[in-house]
Amino acid sequence: MNPTSSSSLESDSYIPHQERPELRTDQPQVEARQPVIRLQDLRKNYGSKLVLKGIDLEVYPGQIIGYIGPNGAGKSTTQRLMLGLEHGYSGLIEVLGQNIADGSQAYKSRIGYVPETAEIYDMLTAREYLSFSGQLYGLKQDDAEYKAAKLMRIFGMEEAFDRRIDSFSKGMRQKVMLTASVLHNPDVLFLDEPLSGLDAGSVAVVKEIFARLAAQGKAIFYSSHIMDVVEKISSRIILLHEGQVAADGSFAELKARGAEGSLEQIFNQMTGFTEHEAIADRFCETVQEAYN
Repeated sequence: MNPTSSSSLESDSYIPHQERPELRTDQPQVEARQPVIRLQDLRKNYGSKLVLKGIDLEVYPGQIIGYIGPNGAGKSTTQRLMLGLEHGYSGLIEVLGQNIADGSQAYKSRIGYVPETAEIYDMLTAREYLSFSGQLYGLKQDDAEYKAAKLMRIFGMEEAFDRRIDSFSKGMRQKVMLTASVLHNPDVLFLDEPLSGLDAGSVAVVKEIFARLAAQGKAIFYSSHIMDVVEKISSRIILLHEGQVAADGSFAELKARGAEGSLEQIFNQMTGFTEHEAIADRFCETVQEAYN
């Protein structure tokens, strides 16, 4: 039987022990009244440049946080610090009740992460990569393969499950990364440009997935430059500007504080970026220049 065919994925025949694995739901539960992320006076510098200048925030279960800001504002740095991928900061970072400075890696089994750039093993098949990822988070190989196959089929990628990732488009890679981030049913998702490379239909699906996961009590903390998406799917928007929180609230709350227009317009108002029209004018005028 061809393992990549739709019929083989509908059956359990590709699972080594020929049995449907028992799904486990014994993960620790998050107390709804307690923050799953807490930052206090978070500061980070690179040499003499202070990138984060005292970030204070709390994130609670069920919130979808749109973490936005200009390039260089410190968005990716904040995420990488919370994930334990960067060090050398001052202040407090707590994730799922654990101070990450204590050196324990326990909280990492309860978080998922999709980086901006798909850091993926191209020589592996999707099956191999997702099985490997699931095992890193503590799943048994059979459970990881079964669940990965099911999720990939739902994503419409059953025919690609046993293909090498180096043959995938950017959108297909992104679906693999998104699948890897949720295989272990995490409590918190950290996402950096999670919709990058996806077509319009897939974007609609992923946006709905985020809403359903949040309704289940998961916290989603993501960075994006796509303001209309942030505006529509975030329950809370945090605007970072020059290493500090410049605004924090729902889109309706930001508008109620005197900001006007779309989130993109509010973003430009609060960051002081007003030159976009003039820059576009100069650019287009230069394009139209004729030379003899």
